[in-house]
Amino acid sequence: MAFLSKAAWLEAAAAKNLPLERVDVPALGGHVFIRGMSGSERDGWETSLVQGRGKQQRINTENVRAKLLVRVLCDEAGVRLFDNADAAALGGLRVDVLTKLYEVAQRLSGVSDADVEELGKDSAPAGGNDSPTA
Repeated sequence: MAFLSKAAWLEAAAAKNLPLERVDVPALGGHVFIRGMSGSERDGWETSLVQGRGKQQRINTENVRAKLLVRVLCDEAGVRLFDNADAAALGGLRVDVLTKLYEVAQRLSGVSDADVEELGKDSAPAGGNDSPTA
């Protein structure tokens, strides 16, 4: 395998060669496309789950399926169908439809249920000392 130069990395990032999959949605009488997320999109989704600041920070998984789906539901060219603000409305869909699409989105974006659970864990070191030299 060849060494990947800086230029190769930047070219790959610009190409956004994200996986794309057609998903039939018989309950809604059609199909949609779902694409995987980029690293920055994944970070944005994770950030959308965080509420509060500092020690009051917690993960809110309310509407987690729709919050992910608005970021990955797209047309056949990979262009998003929804804005992030559409998550509240999309959450009103039937749960079986949301779950089916969410599972595809998870797979294409490398998101597991354990990843969501991990977000909610306290990231402070054992013993509560934040010092890197302790």
